[in-house]
Amino acid sequence: MNTPSSKLAKLEKKLLHYTGKAIADFNMIQKGDKVMLCLSGGKDSFTLLYLLNQLRKRSNNKFELFSVTLDQGQPGWNDAGLRAWMAQQKIPFDVYKQDTYSVVIEKVPENKTYCSLCSRLRRGSIYTYAAKNGYTKIALGHHRDDMIQSLMMSILYNGEVKSMPPKLLTDNKDHIVIRPLAYCQEKDIAEFSKLMEFPIIPCNLCGSQENLARQRIKKLINDLADENEKIPSNMLHALQALQPSQLMDKRHWDFKNLEKERLQAGDETSFLPQADPF
Repeated sequence: MNTPSSKLAKLEKKLLHYTGKAIADFNMIQKGDKVMLCLSGGKDSFTLLYLLNQLRKRSNNKFELFSVTLDQGQPGWNDAGLRAWMAQQKIPFDVYKQDTYSVVIEKVPENKTYCSLCSRLRRGSIYTYAAKNGYTKIALGHHRDDMIQSLMMSILYNGEVKSMPPKLLTDNKDHIVIRPLAYCQEKDIAEFSKLMEFPIIPCNLCGSQENLARQRIKKLINDLADENEKIPSNMLHALQALQPSQLMDKRHWDFKNLEKERLQAGDETSFLPQADPF
C-alpha cells in the first residue's frame, strides 16, 4: 500500500530524474553558475526550487541558487508563509515589490485577458534584477504541459510553430533562461506540491479569468489524452523532431532549388526538361 510518505518519495525520485535529465540534455547549468529562480508562489516554481536545491546539494554546491519573488502589488498578497518556508529550507531569497498590478488594471479593459501585459512587465522586472545582481541563469517553472499547450496556442491563434524552449538566449543576448521542468508532467508536480504542503500564494489577477485560451487548449489536450494517453508525450517529442522538408517554411528548406539538387544527384530522369517557374 502506498502511504503518503512513500508516494512522496517516489514522486520526488521521478521528478528529480526528469529534472536532472533535462538539465543534462540541454546543458542548462554549468559549474560556477549563479542561478536565479523566479518563485511566483505557485506549485510549479515551488517544486522547481525544491528540486534544484536538492540537486545543488548533490553536486556539492557546484552552482549557486538564489530565489526571487516579485510582489506585484496584488490585493491580498501575503508572503508570510513563503518567507517562513524559505527560512526553514535555508535558501537565500529576496521578495521585492514592483507595482505592476496597477499598471495592468489601468491599461487592460476589464473584459480582456491580463496575462500578456502582466507577463511582459514581470519579465522586465526579472531581467533587470538578474542583470543588476550578476546572475548567469534565470530558472522558470514551466513544465511539459506548459510547453505543449504553448505549441497548440501558437499554431491555432498565432499561425506559428513555436513553444517555450528549455533553454533560451534572450533577444538582447544578456540572459539565458532555463526551464528544468521541461520533461515533468503537471499532474506529478501538482501531487508533489500537495504532499509537500508548499505555502502557495494564489494569483488573483489572471486566476479570475476562467475563459482564457490556455484553459481551453489545456482541456482539449486532456480530452484527447483520455482517448490516447501518449498524445501529450508525442507532442513533446514533436518539438524535438522537426522535419523541415515536410513543412512549408522556405527559410528552412530550399524548395526553389530542389530540381537543381535532383540533377546534381544524377537522378535517372535528369534528362527531362526543368519546368518553367510560374
